Amino acid sequence: MFVQEEKIFAGKVLKIHICTMDGTEWLEEVTEDTTVEKLKEKCLKHYVHGSLEDPKTLTHHKLIHAATERVLTDTKTVADENLKDKEVLLLIKKRPPPTPPKMADVSSDEKKKQDNKAPDKDAILKATGNLSTRHTDRTVTQHNIRDFQTELRKILVSLIEVAQKLLALNPDAVELFKKANAMLDEDEEDRVDETALQQLTEMGFPESRAIKALRLNHMSVTQAMEWLIEHIDDPTVDAPIPGQDSSGAAGATAAATPGPSAPASGPNLLRSLSSQSSTEESIRQDELTEIFKRIRRKREFRPDSRAVIALMEMGFDEKEVVDALRVNNNQQDAACEWLLGDRKPSPEDLDKGIDTNSPLFQAILENPVVQLGLTNPKTLLAFEDMLENPLNSTQWMNDPETGPVMLQISRIFQTLNRT
Repeated sequence: MFVQEEKIFAGKVLKIHICTMDGTEWLEEVTEDTTVEKLKEKCLKHYVHGSLEDPKTLTHHKLIHAATERVLTDTKTVADENLKDKEVLLLIKKRPPPTPPKMADVSSDEKKKQDNKAPDKDAILKATGNLSTRHTDRTVTQHNIRDFQTELRKILVSLIEVAQKLLALNPDAVELFKKANAMLDEDEEDRVDETALQQLTEMGFPESRAIKALRLNHMSVTQAMEWLIEHIDDPTVDAPIPGQDSSGAAGATAAATPGPSAPASGPNLLRSLSSQSSTEESIRQDELTEIFKRIRRKREFRPDSRAVIALMEMGFDEKEVVDALRVNNNQQDAACEWLLGDRKPSPEDLDKGIDTNSPLFQAILENPVVQLGLTNPKTLLAFEDMLENPLNSTQWMNDPETGPVMLQISRIFQTLNRT
């Protein structure tokens, strides 16, 4: 019996299950040494029922292993692809490559881009060349968009000076100053967030240390806890905050001076204040100014300790870091920009008041609510506190004594700012 040579040396015969996208299925017999390209050619001949007229048909199709979803390589054999008997292959036509755009389409797209392109400076000048010129007063425009928080500090500086003079003109000035100092001490003792204090004491910190830490860190539990941990071995950790016991001498100094007549009010308020020319009154003013400086020391600016450390790690000196935080209300990012920029405004600019002849300041002084509030020591303390710690403004806005004064100042500012 005659046996073909290729049958003698042929490998193991496998029956492969072939499927197409339109649902046609059949079994294709191949040996293990058959290439994937040869298998694909047999599948296509079976699928199109005859010979392949277009040789590109072979390259436009691919075989995919259904179980693993991998595309079979044409140059590898069935054995190389590790195909087993009765496994399923998918015969799929390859996705045609995208047709390149025509030159007309490219030109159309470029034209659209040119049409949508923003005009340059020359095009704007050419288009607006025939328009009439309008001279806008940029100074007035800038004045009208002033920010209240920016101007508030200047207003407070000037109002503090007025309040000091008004309180000095009061016959009961000595008692008022004693009351102011007592109010300040009482305020320092009472202004502790009970919830924050409870959190720290529950962690095991002594109450006195927790209170001190909260005051030094603006009632922030996180920062207070870090301060307590950093100063756990500090021998001065239980020492009182500097400046809390410096008010006694101030009251004694003020007690030696009698009080002058009551202050004027209304539109002539500034003229009444400027009429103090006697030597005795000048000495009195110097003494009272010194007292208020001592009061201000109790309200001195306390920089955020974490922000100080972070900015000093960038290489900045401690003094300039404190200045930056003071200018930028303890905001670390703003302070960093200030240090890297032109450093405007400077710390010295913070102590400059508003122009006392400006319509804004005149309108504030002529307001009856403001006039009455300026004779209250608590109003002066509120101004001093907001000057050094702007974050405390909300507290004073909600206070029944100082809130109406702040509300009137804000309303007057907004009214004049709109006009």
